[in-house]
Amino acid sequence: MKQLLDQIKEWRRHLHTIPEIGFQEYKTSAYLYEQLEKMGYQPQKITETGIAVYLDFHKEKTIAFRSDIDALEITEQTGVTFKSTHQGKMHACGHDGHMAALLGLAYKLKDVKDLPNNVLLIFQPGEEVVDGAPSIIRTGIFEKYNVKGIYGLHMFPDVDAGKIACRKGPLMAESGELDVTIHGKSAHAGKYHEGIDSIVIASFLISNYQSIISRMISPMQPCVLNIGEIHGGTVRNIVASQTEFHGTLRTYSEEVFSRIVEAMKGFNQGMEQSYGCTIDFACQPFNPPVLNDAHLYEQLKKNAGENFEELEEPVMLAEDFAHYQKVIPGVFFYVGTKCKEYTSGLHTPTFNFHEEVLVQAVELYERLAKNVQLGD
Repeated sequence: MKQLLDQIKEWRRHLHTIPEIGFQEYKTSAYLYEQLEKMGYQPQKITETGIAVYLDFHKEKTIAFRSDIDALEITEQTGVTFKSTHQGKMHACGHDGHMAALLGLAYKLKDVKDLPNNVLLIFQPGEEVVDGAPSIIRTGIFEKYNVKGIYGLHMFPDVDAGKIACRKGPLMAESGELDVTIHGKSAHAGKYHEGIDSIVIASFLISNYQSIISRMISPMQPCVLNIGEIHGGTVRNIVASQTEFHGTLRTYSEEVFSRIVEAMKGFNQGMEQSYGCTIDFACQPFNPPVLNDAHLYEQLKKNAGENFEELEEPVMLAEDFAHYQKVIPGVFFYVGTKCKEYTSGLHTPTFNFHEEVLVQAVELYERLAKNVQLGD
């Protein structure tokens, strides 16, 4: 146990010093490749910075395990001795821990002679940006190795340190990025009737959009529409010719997501007809909802044992692991990091965790690899 923990710490801390943003993880990928080669594996490069390791036990089906490898554009403020050496970049979402856990599974399986399924380890780039998981899917690797199930994990500061937390069905939300620009007409404030006030139109739109959530969608369908950024106008006594605002839309249902988008488009058309403005609108889905497969979930719960915590509610965070679940059954789960020493949330400059929790992750991964019975 101590030997494994020491090795995990070494991996995690080195990876923490070299954070790289999505699809630019060249040092990270090279380090992972080197460590896997040291274990005796023959890693495959998939996409420019992604890596896969296939363990062939001559079985019909394959079980996959995935780690994301990218970091965030955040300036670290943890004060640790192994802090980021890349200015303005940080592993502030636990991906360094995710990689260390998957390396730990590779380490535990390197001398195993037989398992009920073949095993595929995926080190995926670009989780924090668009096209990370889809880029892996497009390689055809799941078809090549007949992958019938996939597991992934995330460090989670809302769950007690070391606990394994999950739920079947909805776990995380579908997310979309909302971008709206209203093109009006400039005029002097004293002759406002000669202009088209984009700020007023924006205020109406924002209110109307929120009414979609409160009056057009069932309260049994949780959803969030948040406008977090707005820019408009140049001078206080001039009617603003252009205003733009940006936000995020999150639901647990792709159908509900589409209904909300269509309703927003309807309000846009009404404003264009009423005020004579033009509106540029985009609200593309970023990630589908994370929907955990019931069969694989029950096996996760069984293998986690007394360390398992069943979540009562899903969360409105998003995760591109959901793209894998669109093509094969999958389960995404949390490894708790909450403790007195580390209280910062994800995507913050002070996020950190005790590396001992990664041992729990590795041991669960190992039990899943040895015990999961895959369906069709």
